[in-house]
Amino acid sequence: MPEATDLDRDLRVLETELRRLEAEFNMYFAGRQPRPPVETRNRVTALVRRLDHVHISNYAERFRFAGLQARFHKFLDLWERGMRAREEGRPGPFRGRPAAAPAAPARRDAAPEPAEPGLVHATAIRDPAAEADKLRALYDQLAGARRAAGEEAVPFHKFADLVKDQVSRLRQKGNQEVTFRVAVKDGKVSFTARGVRGTGGTD
Repeated sequence: MPEATDLDRDLRVLETELRRLEAEFNMYFAGRQPRPPVETRNRVTALVRRLDHVHISNYAERFRFAGLQARFHKFLDLWERGMRAREEGRPGPFRGRPAAAPAAPARRDAAPEPAEPGLVHATAIRDPAAEADKLRALYDQLAGARRAAGEEAVPFHKFADLVKDQVSRLRQKGNQEVTFRVAVKDGKVSFTARGVRGTGGTD
């Protein structure tokens, strides 16, 4: 197990590299960089995987890493959406904007932003069976948050069934996809689902 100073240094490096990755990928989609930042992504992936196998006894550092890990998984979701949108000729979740222009409202096809306090992870799912990576990332974040809060993790098969039922129920109400959120408030973990309609409404 790394010394506390080593762990703190690694977490600082992860924060820096993650900011660089996000900036470089935004530059790529804005047309200011010719290639996607694959090397930076690989560095961040390797660091996240290494730290994921380290036993972190300090709650604050464990929570700090869980937040960075969730942020990275959210970014990977955006990466996949952006690359798929580019292949299909759509703008996707990354769009370059003139510096002086006001920020445009978030697109419905973009992954949810972690705006509310305590949000650990958020992702939008249309078809759980076809989005196994998203489902697994969502489960990992929920299980990690529950463990950090001293709660038992739900078995994956039960979690998967719950997500499938939620998606099926909300799609029957006219929602094209379902946004799932993992959040921690007052030391308790919450897991919520919210439908997103194609016309911009929610249920």
